[in-house]
Amino acid sequence: MLEQITKPLLSWFDANARVLPWREDPRPYRVWVSEIMLQQTRVEAVKPYFERFVEALPDVQALSVCSQDRLLKLWEGLGYYNRVRNMQKAAQCIMEQYGGKMPADYEKLLALPGIGPYTAGAVASIAFQIPVPAVDGNVLRVLTRVMEDESDITKQSVKRQMEQRLLEIMPENQAGAFNQALMELGAVVCVPNGAPRCTECPLKTICLAHKNGRELKYPRKAQKKPRKIEKRTVLVIRDGEQAAIRKRPDTGLLAGLYELPSIEGFASREEVLWWIKQQGLSPLRIQELADAKHIFSHIEWQMKGYVVLVDELKKYQGTDMIFVEPQQTEEQYPIPAAFAAYTDYLQIKLGQEKYE
Repeated sequence: MLEQITKPLLSWFDANARVLPWREDPRPYRVWVSEIMLQQTRVEAVKPYFERFVEALPDVQALSVCSQDRLLKLWEGLGYYNRVRNMQKAAQCIMEQYGGKMPADYEKLLALPGIGPYTAGAVASIAFQIPVPAVDGNVLRVLTRVMEDESDITKQSVKRQMEQRLLEIMPENQAGAFNQALMELGAVVCVPNGAPRCTECPLKTICLAHKNGRELKYPRKAQKKPRKIEKRTVLVIRDGEQAAIRKRPDTGLLAGLYELPSIEGFASREEVLWWIKQQGLSPLRIQELADAKHIFSHIEWQMKGYVVLVDELKKYQGTDMIFVEPQQTEEQYPIPAAFAAYTDYLQIKLGQEKYE
């Protein structure tokens, strides 16, 4: 049945493909950067990040030697920061093993840090025209609807089966176009949220789910486990000129990024003032801020906030906080979007907000 999708899919893509910066110049490095950025991030959000990233780090060599703070600052606001850390590790491997050129080999790409079957397939097919599949959520949604496949797409075994089916119908001289066409169809027509735009679909006469009016029954997914809830009290500590930030540990959630100081749990005004005094600081004024929350893939932060004005940050007796002028944080220190609700009180903007 899947043999029937190739011709109409490629014709549709040829006429309807979006103009994207990494498609206009599909060199291996640019394809790789775009595919990593596009994981769990919308295309429109990625475009400005991609342009800035490849301008600042135009090749594998530049990425391999970039400082961590600068690298994370370029990624600030995109989230899932391990993506860019693994990119740098992979770039260092490419420099050491392949002289700075990405290998035109699926298995060698797959062996690099942070590159799984999907990304290896995307880079191999789009940049090198190697006939291998690239199966992501968009592709799985299209295929399960076309075939009315009841399989649970969260299982790796199901993904491998789909890869094998696509491998059997992959057009050898148009592998990149074929993979991009499937991704594109899932992104703009066979969409994930709400009703698919079946009247615009080149596969509508083939699709079994459409034929039987069951499009929204697919794809099938196992129910996710509930997220772990963590309560935090976030502190904007200022002395008039400077503000306090601190660097997170090098491992774990938001590793290596900078954050506003925080206390585990929901602290009262009195508890916050006691904590401030324990740091050797003299609080002058405290203001409670609006509650906020931030959702990660497996954790949800529920946050209370306070602005605390102190007489002089130089009196701080600990070692983990550093003091910077707010403008410095906007230029030098990568702060994750989890704290966006409170960075307004430092008069700084994060990520894409800086450029709007």
